[in-house]
Amino acid sequence: MTGEDRKDSDTRGAYSIEKTDRLYPDYLPEQEARLGILHAGKRLYDRGYVVANDGNISCLTAPGQIWATPTGVSKGFMTEEMLIKSDLEGHILEGTWAPSTELMMHMRVYKENPGARAAIHAHSPVATAFACAGIPLDLPILAEAVAMQGHVPLAPFALPGTPAVAESIAPFCLAYTGVLLANHGVLTWGASLSEALYRMERVEYYAHLLMLTGVLPQPAKLISPENIAKLRG
Repeated sequence: MTGEDRKDSDTRGAYSIEKTDRLYPDYLPEQEARLGILHAGKRLYDRGYVVANDGNISCLTAPGQIWATPTGVSKGFMTEEMLIKSDLEGHILEGTWAPSTELMMHMRVYKENPGARAAIHAHSPVATAFACAGIPLDLPILAEAVAMQGHVPLAPFALPGTPAVAESIAPFCLAYTGVLLANHGVLTWGASLSEALYRMERVEYYAHLLMLTGVLPQPAKLISPENIAKLRG
């Protein structure tokens, strides 16, 4: 590990996403947003909510401007220079890495929900199993889930990386705090990075409890042959 690597690691280790969000209750300064994205990515990776180069994270830092993760990198090992800045039409304003193919989904969250400041997409295992089985998280079995998270609906299947994903989540962005993506994963959002991250953790915990109380296992809903062909290119 080089000195610069150790500096990056130390910065992420000392950074407090919760403290930063309290200091800046509306828009995060850009530097804090970049550090927050790295911190959130590491937490997602350490919890097994993303593997390999799965998932994506974004943070709104000013009206119409977001910092986001690029495509093709592990969320557990990102550095600041990998992140990209974009407007809400997908035009890259800063950064040299290619943007995530799911950037359209994040932009749609901000367009549909004026209070959203961050969005996180992950493939946390149990919640994603519900998404693959076509089952929303809507049984009121846990007081904290009812009070803090609410119903987590299921968006219909849309081919990842296409505008159809953004269309599929649009009806849910204002009335809910997260959504399952059929045969794909989970998306949460919030008024801060920490809130979006906590909501992702709550979705996975709630799904785990539903599994333990007998809702799963259930047969998965299979992706159609037509969509399989599209996914394989």
